[in-house]
Amino acid sequence: MAVTARTRTLAFLLAVFAAAAVLVAPGTAHADPVRADEWQLPLLHADQAWKYSTGSGVEVAVLDSGVDSSHPDLSGQVEPGIDLVDGSTDGRKDFVGHGTSVADLIAGRRSGDGVVGLAYKAKILPVRVLDANNRYGDASIVASGVRWAVDHGARVINMSLGGAAESDSLAAALRYAFDHDVVVVACAGNVADNAGKGVWYPARASGVVAVSGLNPDGTFWSGSVAGPQVAVSAPADGLIGARPGGYWHVQGTSFAAPLVAATAALIRSRWPTMSAANVVNRLIATAVDRGPRGRDREYGYGLVDPEAALSATVTEVGGNPLDTASPHSSSAGRAGSAPTRRVTVSRAPRASSAGSDTRTAVLVGFGAVMMILIAAFLALALRRTRPH
Repeated sequence: MAVTARTRTLAFLLAVFAAAAVLVAPGTAHADPVRADEWQLPLLHADQAWKYSTGSGVEVAVLDSGVDSSHPDLSGQVEPGIDLVDGSTDGRKDFVGHGTSVADLIAGRRSGDGVVGLAYKAKILPVRVLDANNRYGDASIVASGVRWAVDHGARVINMSLGGAAESDSLAAALRYAFDHDVVVVACAGNVADNAGKGVWYPARASGVVAVSGLNPDGTFWSGSVAGPQVAVSAPADGLIGARPGGYWHVQGTSFAAPLVAATAALIRSRWPTMSAANVVNRLIATAVDRGPRGRDREYGYGLVDPEAALSATVTEVGGNPLDTASPHSSSAGRAGSAPTRRVTVSRAPRASSAGSDTRTAVLVGFGAVMMILIAAFLALALRRTRPH
C-alpha cells in the first residue's frame, strides 16, 4: 500500500513538473522555419510598430526585376504594374527573384506561414527595369520607371539598384518624384560590386534616403558601402525572402532598403496627409544612433526604428532634410557631425515591451522555484523507495 501511495505521489509530482515546464516554455516560438528566420522583425520592434500602422492604403513601387505575384506570401498584394524591359503592361513576373524578395520584405502577407512584410497591408506596384541578368544598361529605363510609378499612385518608391555613374534623366525623374510628394528610398550599394567607388547612384542623389546594411547584432555589415550620403541603416545580412517557387536567404543593401521603404509606408498610412519631406524627416529623426555620435558614414543617422517613427513627437520641417547640395560638395568633410536640421524628438516609452519582459521573468522565476521543489521531493521519494 505504501508503495502504491509513493507511486501516486511520484506520478503527481511528474505531472506538476510537466505543467511547470509548459508554463515556462517561450510563447513566441513558431513552427514555421521561415517565420523563425525573420530576425529583423524583433530588432525593428515590428510587433510594437503594428499597433500604430500596418501600411494599409499605401502603394510602394518596387523598381526591380519584377515581382512574382503568384507566390503565396504575395497573393493579393501586387498590382499589375509594368515591364519596361520587355514592353509589357504587366510587371508581375520575375526571372531573377530579386524583386520578389524585395517586395516580400515590404508587404509579405501576415497570414499562415511564410515571410511577414514590415508593412504587410501595403500594396506593391511592380516596375520591371532590370533584365534577366539583374542589370540595367541605361539609366533612362530607371528614370522612366520612376515617372511611371509617380503617375500611377506610388507614395513610396524603393530602388534596390544602382551604380557608379550619375544620370541627368534619372536626376530629373527623381526631382519629378519629389515635386509630386513621393518618398524615394535606395540601397547604398555592396562592396563586392562597387569596391572603392562610394555610395551608389541614385542613393547618393540629393533627397533620396540612402540605406546601408547591418548584421543581426545591429553592427555595420562589412559588405555594405559606406559614405557621407548614407541616411539610415537597416538589416542586410542573412535575411529570408520569397523567390519564385520558394524561399532563400539573401544578403545585401538591396534588402535593407525595402525595410526602410516599408517604414515609410507605415508612416504614410498612419498620417495620410503628411508630406514626403516630413516622412523622410521622421525616418532620420527617430533612427537609433549607432557608431560615432550623430550622422556618420556607416550608419547614417542610425538604425531605422519603425516604432519610434510611428510614436515619437517630431517637429515638422518645410522641406526634405536630405535635399542638400551636390553629393560631391564639402558635405563629405562633415561626416559624423550632429544633424543641423531643426528637429526635436520625444520618444514614447516601450512600456509594453518592458511589461512582456517582466512577465517572462516572473514566469521563469516561478517555474525555476517549482522545479527545485519538485526535484527535492522526487529525490526524497526515490530514496525512500530504494531497496536496502
